[in-house]
Parts: sequence; structure tokens; C-alpha cells
Amino acid sequence: MTEPAMETVDSFGITAERLFADLWARKVLTVRERRLLLLGLLVGQGLHDQTTVQLDVALRAGELTETELREVVVFLCHYAGWARGSQLNEQVETLIDNVRRARSGTADPAG
Repeated sequence: MTEPAMETVDSFGITAERLFADLWARKVLTVRERRLLLLGLLVGQGLHDQTTVQLDVALRAGELTETELREVVVFLCHYAGWARGSQLNEQVETLIDNVRRARSGTADPAG
């Protein structure tokens, strides 16, 4: 006799989601302010993959405009260093291009 298959439960994922949801729902800071703080932290630590995710959410959710993202680049270049600021600039410009293409219905020429 075999036992029924057990469903895998991502208890860490569930816990992390709950904790982060509560953190982002607090009322003292706006979501936009939290996003700016998080972007500064991620860029300062050189966490480029997470930065890309947060930039995408900020732009697509309307928390930051293209102009504001570019201003974040200028500001963080001076505080996080040229190399990290340069990487951030590339991420922001790529994101803006991708979002504009998606909104216009134009395919990405890179594939």
C-alpha cells in the first residue's frame, strides 16, 4: 500500500510574504518612499538583480516616473559610486526602453 503524495508547502515563502506584506502596508511611509529607500540600499550594496526587480515594479506601478528614475541615478551615482551608478543607469535605460516597447506593442529587437 502506498501513501498519497504529500503536497510541498513553502513555509518560508509564506512566512516571508506575510512579513513583507505587513511591512509594506504600514502607514508612516508611503510605498513610494519605501521603494526609494529600498532602491538606495540595493544599489549601495551592489545587489543588481534585486535592483532590477524593484525598478521594474516602481515604474510599472506608477510609483516613480521615467524622469524620477533618471534622477535617482544621478543622485545615487554620487553616493554609491560611479561603478554602481553606471550599472544603475544601464538598468534604468533598459527598463524604460522595454516598458516603452511593451506599451507600443513593438517587439524587442534583441530577441
